[in-house]
Amino acid sequence: MTNRRDFIRKAPVVAAVAATPALAVKATEDRKRPKPEKEIHYPGGGEPPENPLFSPVVSYGDLVFISGIGAHFEGDITSHTEHVLNEVEKYLEAAGSSMDRVLKVNVYLNSLDDYDGMNAVFLGRFGPEPGVRTTIAAQAGIPGDSLVEIDCIAVR
Repeated sequence: MTNRRDFIRKAPVVAAVAATPALAVKATEDRKRPKPEKEIHYPGGGEPPENPLFSPVVSYGDLVFISGIGAHFEGDITSHTEHVLNEVEKYLEAAGSSMDRVLKVNVYLNSLDDYDGMNAVFLGRFGPEPGVRTTIAAQAGIPGDSLVEIDCIAVR
C-alpha cells in the first residue's frame, strides 16, 4: 500500500470477507434451532371454555407469562395477597417454573393504603434475588372486588 487512502478503501472489503464465514455458520445454526411455540396452560390441565376471554398461563420457549390473578372473596390485604401469591406459585410450577425464576412482576392494588400490608406478605416470596416489580393503585379498583391483582413473567 502506498498511502493511507489505499488502505482505508480496501479495509472494509477485507473485514467483510473475513466476517462472511462466521455469518454463514450463524445462519446455519439459526435454521437448525427449533422455533419456540406458544403453549397455553390451564389450571389442572383442563380444557378451556369454547371461546376463552384470555389464557391464564402462556409459555413461549423458556418464558412463562402468568395473567393477572386476584382474590375474589371477603378478606383483608394480607389474606388476598397470600392467596394470589399461592396461586401464582401454583401456576408457575405447573408450567415448569418457580417463584425464584420470576423476572418481572406487576402488582395492582385497589388502594395505595394497602401497600405496606401487601409488601409484608410479598417480601421473600420470590427468593433472595427477586425480579423487577411495578406496583400501582388502579384508579377504578380491581375487577371482582379483589384488593390486589398480580401478573408476572418468568423463565423455565
